[in-house]
Amino acid sequence: LPAVVLAALYALGVAVAALVAAVLSRTLFRGPPQPFVMELPPWRWPRAAVVLERVREASWSFIANAGTLILAMSIVVWALGSYPAPVLPDGGAGLTEAEVRGESLRQSALGRAGRWVEPVVRPLGWDWRIGCAAIASFPAREVVLGTLAVIYNLGDVDPGDDEGGSALVRRLRAATWDGTDRPVFTLPVALSIMVFFALCAQCASTLVVIGRETGSWLWPVAVFVTMTALAWFAACAIYRLGTALGW
Repeated sequence: LPAVVLAALYALGVAVAALVAAVLSRTLFRGPPQPFVMELPPWRWPRAAVVLERVREASWSFIANAGTLILAMSIVVWALGSYPAPVLPDGGAGLTEAEVRGESLRQSALGRAGRWVEPVVRPLGWDWRIGCAAIASFPAREVVLGTLAVIYNLGDVDPGDDEGGSALVRRLRAATWDGTDRPVFTLPVALSIMVFFALCAQCASTLVVIGRETGSWLWPVAVFVTMTALAWFAACAIYRLGTALGW
């Protein structure tokens, strides 16, 4: 199932890219097609050593770049979710550990930002915690998992442990809207999250390259705003459709 979902998200991205390209070619970029000629070297079967070296380089590049960014953003999210110190009634006496953590998060800078953005993401079926993760992941979408782990207090779950994965899933399934028993992560919500992150231009390095190649920061800003709006409307549509069908 995960492979099917991933393939479907790739297919969605390709379909939307083709649609956007068709619209732009008939609006902003109207005119005769420009010839493009690129000489290709002779094709040869790659050697195993070359393939392994490329895999090693790409893996290390991801760890050095994306991994560093994920760690940095996770630390920032943890700090925003921990400060300022909460004011608990009677010093927290009579509250469970989970209740203390929940109240601390609600009174933190991250919780306040999430409350502010919740009206924007509520039509997508998201609560303020998912909204916080979306905001934190705008530099790179890979950050969303680490951010959700911090927000939902999943940092103590060891993914390498036999029970780690199932414990993490149980935590997410048990998450409810504040003050209710209604679960947060339903199928329509999961679909809306995946569609949003499949379409939104959440990659700082890509936006920097666009600005460098076009010679203007207007294009990266336009790409970011346009794709974010498109992702929002698509995620809202899939959430509404899934809810209407009773998924």
